[in-house]
Amino acid sequence: MSVIKWPGGKTQLLPAIRPLIPNHIKTYCEPFVGGGAVLLDLAPTHAIINDANPELINLYRVVRDNPDDLVAALLQHVNTAEHFYAIRSLDRDPEAWAALSDIDRAARYLFLNKTCFNGLMRVNRHGQINSSFGRYSKPCICPKDSILELHDFLFNSDIDILCGDYTAALDRLDSGDFVYLDPPYAPVSKTANYTSYTSSGFGIDEQIRLANACRDLDRRGVKWLVSNSSVPLIHDLYSNFIIDVVPAKRSINCKGGKRGPVDEVLIRNYSIPNSLSINKKDSSVEAHESASIKLSSLQIYSKYTIGGFSNDR
Repeated sequence: MSVIKWPGGKTQLLPAIRPLIPNHIKTYCEPFVGGGAVLLDLAPTHAIINDANPELINLYRVVRDNPDDLVAALLQHVNTAEHFYAIRSLDRDPEAWAALSDIDRAARYLFLNKTCFNGLMRVNRHGQINSSFGRYSKPCICPKDSILELHDFLFNSDIDILCGDYTAALDRLDSGDFVYLDPPYAPVSKTANYTSYTSSGFGIDEQIRLANACRDLDRRGVKWLVSNSSVPLIHDLYSNFIIDVVPAKRSINCKGGKRGPVDEVLIRNYSIPNSLSINKKDSSVEAHESASIKLSSLQIYSKYTIGGFSNDR
């Protein structure tokens, strides 16, 4: 049902995520919706979704409200480098950009997503897409069936579609609600630093802010599940909660040799009755955790920026 490629999409992790979803949920919330793999797998009747990427959210709204017009607009695009860069450049021209309808913008975004190199939708600090042409022989520029299927779900369900900081969605939650948080991941090395889905980035300070938001949700009785990379920073930030380490495979990477297995974490603030832990922490992580439990936010920030590395912009 998903209509776009998305770096870090959770389709491959669904077998690990499904058993961790609470049985009873009043409102489902996904404040970093991205490609929406978990949302579409659960297909809740009432949900709040959000993303900081305005072009992505515009796409979801157009799929909900004007699917046939979106399909018609997509059929006007062609898979050539010349057309790709002409369409990409529209957000550099204020007059041309202002003249685009929401439908035109949605078609542009989906076309670029389907034809850019490796599906990596990068933006620069001005929020402009700067991905290169992918040179695919037959990309599926117009996934009509997926668009119509997604339209049926969004149109016939009670789904609030927000665009902005994730905290606006979290502020609407109460006890009995459930939120799945899939933020841009903490980097596993100094060079593994791809968080450019939006112009703002997502640095160490943002990882700390998110962990504090999760603590606030916990105090309010809201159940949450967080996915992130299995790195010391994340283990430190969530040391008081349940952390399961799961293997995953990178399916989108600028280098084919980097699309191998990696460890990710699924973190939650609730127990699952009669469940077995899927935790597969190695001894080095366990030793690290035992030596760094209950660090303050300031201590953690200093630890990973002074004498370490930071991915802040």
